[in-house]
Parts: sequence; structure tokens; C-alpha cells
Amino acid sequence: MIRAVVFDVGECLVDETREYGTWADWLGVPRHTFTAVFGAVIAQGRDYREAFRVFRPGFDLYEERERRAAAGEPEWFGEGDLYPDVRPTLARLRADGLWLGIAGNQTVRSGALLRELFSPDVDLIGTSDDWGAHKPDPEFFTRLAAVVPFPPAEILYVGDRVDNDIRPAVAAGMPTALVRRGPWATIQWGTEEARRLPTLRVTGLAELSRVVTGLNAGGR
Repeated sequence: MIRAVVFDVGECLVDETREYGTWADWLGVPRHTFTAVFGAVIAQGRDYREAFRVFRPGFDLYEERERRAAAGEPEWFGEGDLYPDVRPTLARLRADGLWLGIAGNQTVRSGALLRELFSPDVDLIGTSDDWGAHKPDPEFFTRLAAVVPFPPAEILYVGDRVDNDIRPAVAAGMPTALVRRGPWATIQWGTEEARRLPTLRVTGLAELSRVVTGLNAGGR
């Protein structure tokens, strides 16, 4: 039985197209050029931060975030950056009686933004900076399991990345759902792991209520 659903943030709930566009602007490169390099880095299975270093050797993402904030350009996302199916999905899953959470690799500032957007709608908002552990570190999922009031086998973790979300969540004993959107899922969707590892594969969050209900019905 699935009793809790916990969502990743970037490219699961939040469309990061605008955010990465602002990074291209910050680096002083055309947006389409940055996007092309970003996709190539992901397709090669490399750390996405290497895309930034192509244009600025030695680039440190945390340091540059601080520089941007000091320059009046802090990281930010709002209601307009959410995928259109996010709000209806949360409402439907809540109506289904499921416990809901949000947990991803996010900074303290992003955590505050998430709480402004979602605090009334979910039971948990946790970030890697809050927990001192970043996906795919198993400790992230240990921390997650410790704050969800159900065992790992009853926690569905929903994400867009096989490497950061699905693989470590499965290793932690959680069922998983891979959602096909954003650069990672689009590139990884046809891989052997993307077909084999997830409990569920969905093309959008709107499918979750139906498939989770069906999964639970089959498990009764």
C-alpha cells in the first residue's frame, strides 16, 4: 500500500527553464548554447554543474549563487514556475487520503520559497540543506524516512532523475515514480534503468492519483 507520496522539486514540481535561462545570462552566453551544453553533459552521465564550467572554469554553484544574491539576482521561483498539473495533483492525492511531502536537493532559500508556496498543501517540506545530505547520498533518504510516519515500503518517491531520485530511493526500499519531463527524464527515459527500476512511469503528475489508486487496489 502507498500511504505517502513525496515529490522531488526541480523538474518535478518546478519548471526550471526560466531559472537556467537566467544562469546563461549570468554567464554571458546565449541561452540556446547553454541549453545545448547542459543537455550534452546530462546525456554523457556527468554532473550537471560541469556545464557551467565549460563557460567558466572553476565555477562553484554555491559561491555563484551568493554572488548573484549580492548583485540583486537571488535564486527564485514562484507560482508561475510550477508545472500546471501540480496544484490539481496535490489536491487530488490529498482527497485520496494520502500523506504528502516535498523533499529535494534545495538550498535554505529555496526551502523558504517552497514553504511559502506549499505549506498549507503538504505535510512535509525538507531540503538537502536542512538535512545536511544531498541526493543521491543514501543519508538523504534515511533522513526522509525518519520524518515520514510510514515505513519506506509505503512511501512513493516521485522524481525526474533515474540517478538522483529513482535509483537511491529504490535502494532505500521505497517505491518510485519516474515522471517524464525536464532534461533528465527526457534523456534517460529510454534507458534500461528507467524502464526497470521505477514502480511507476508517468508522463505527468495528473496520472498519479489513478495509478496509485490502482496499485493500492491490487495490493489489498
